Amino acid sequence: MTMAQPASFADRMIRAARLDANLYEEVEADAGATRQAMLVVVLSSVAMGISLYGDVGLPGLVGGAVIALAGWFLWALLTYWIGTSLLPEPQTRADLGQLLRTTGFTSSPGLLRVFGLIPGLWRIVVMVTAVWMLVAMVIAVRQALDYHGTLRAFGVCAIGWTIKWVSLFFLYGMTRGLLPEP
Repeated sequence: MTMAQPASFADRMIRAARLDANLYEEVEADAGATRQAMLVVVLSSVAMGISLYGDVGLPGLVGGAVIALAGWFLWALLTYWIGTSLLPEPQTRADLGQLLRTTGFTSSPGLLRVFGLIPGLWRIVVMVTAVWMLVAMVIAVRQALDYHGTLRAFGVCAIGWTIKWVSLFFLYGMTRGLLPEP
């Protein structure tokens, strides 16, 4: 009798990018996949930083990775709260770790942002990967929160996205006068 080998990290990233709902169930149940999810977020943010390297340099690359990790944690926390408190279904059972793992893997398509280095492709690459990652997010939320349908998961993502951007806009307004002008 042979035991099944755990899925490789690369295989998980490919399946996440393919929008494989079973992958999101798999990483939801695998508490050991949290570090992998974090690594996906870091690699995705580094890919974005590489695509912007000529404009932002090394500090932008490192800062982008730190901001991406913080944003991932806050996004998962917000999704967890909205999905389990505001819009749960009767069968919804989840913890923050499950949301961290599933939402982390939604950044897998973001690795393709490195192709934004190709002159004239940056906007297209970033737009396509952003939409792809949003679709992955809806699937991941649906799986992690055990929703029967996609519409509620879309609602959780839409509410969270709105709160996130309003908060960022507010924080930008609050700090605008505190930062030196470039």
